[in-house]
Amino acid sequence: MPVIRSKLKEVMENHDPKLSIRKLAKDINYHFDSVRRMYKDEMVQYPRDLLLKLCLYFNVQPGQLIRMDEDEEMNRLQEQLK
Repeated sequence: MPVIRSKLKEVMENHDPKLSIRKLAKDINYHFDSVRRMYKDEMVQYPRDLLLKLCLYFNVQPGQLIRMDEDEEMNRLQEQLK
């Protein structure tokens, strides 16, 4: 089953390897915890205003901040249930 994953960590490292989550949150005027959750790919929903601010900050499109992957763990569980 496909899942949406954050690519914020990759985008940040490509932009500036020394950029911290805290500095990014301050620069875009957004809650540190939300930026941290997106960085660590722990976010359940992606707020549109956060995506917009990140796109403008990094000069990227939303598709460069998130991607769709196969959830390998879910696939293994489904196979075991068959």
